[in-house]
Amino acid sequence: MIATLSHDARSRLNAAVEAHPAPLLFATISGAHLYGFPSPDSDYDLRGCHLLPLDELLSLEPRRETLSLDSKTDGFELDLVTHDARKFLSLMLRRNGYVLEQLLSPWVVHSTPAYEELVSLAPGCITKHHVHHYKGFALNQRKLFLQESPQRVKPLLYVYRVLLTGIHLMYTGRIEANLVTLNSERQLPGLAELIEQKTMTNEQSAFDETTAQHHERLIDQLFVELEEAGVKSQLPEAPSVRRELDAFLIRVSKEYG
Repeated sequence: MIATLSHDARSRLNAAVEAHPAPLLFATISGAHLYGFPSPDSDYDLRGCHLLPLDELLSLEPRRETLSLDSKTDGFELDLVTHDARKFLSLMLRRNGYVLEQLLSPWVVHSTPAYEELVSLAPGCITKHHVHHYKGFALNQRKLFLQESPQRVKPLLYVYRVLLTGIHLMYTGRIEANLVTLNSERQLPGLAELIEQKTMTNEQSAFDETTAQHHERLIDQLFVELEEAGVKSQLPEAPSVRRELDAFLIRVSKEYG
């Protein structure tokens, strides 16, 4: 899906990957582009996983577990964050839907054979307890939305996106982070109009109190639905690929280190 980006955007993203100070297993686009509602002025959220050399892994000195870069050049904003493989795989084994969304993003900027293997292991990390991640994430996003005055479209869309992703995951066992795709199944009243407003205007787009109240009622219903989905989910209690990820980490660390 990276081909849908402009030539300039692809070039800048590729340049950021090439300049990364550590070998990358993968880099994908997350954020509003992944979620299906980028504004014309949205920045690019690039996420990935890097490998550290063996001497740094074995050193007593602090490791570069997370590397980040924020840049803005000629109006092009880029937020690049990567975790080292040990940290990234550890997060995969927790109830962290965010790293799985990054790994499984269709907006792939950089990949390796190791990345393809990691993608194949990802389903074995999904459990019914991911419902807690999505509930907590949605509560935080709703708090941010309610604190704003005037209230903006962007935070509200993030609440919708997190809740619908969590509900979909509990019933299907599959990660779907694109709000347009999720709403194509639900057709929630007024949501398509919000998405269109966000994609056609800018990051500061807002709406009136009546519209806000309508969506707050829908959000309350989705919180209830997410709770029910977690209870009814047939997903496993624990990850099934811990040994495979451990073996993967040891092997790729030797290969790249």
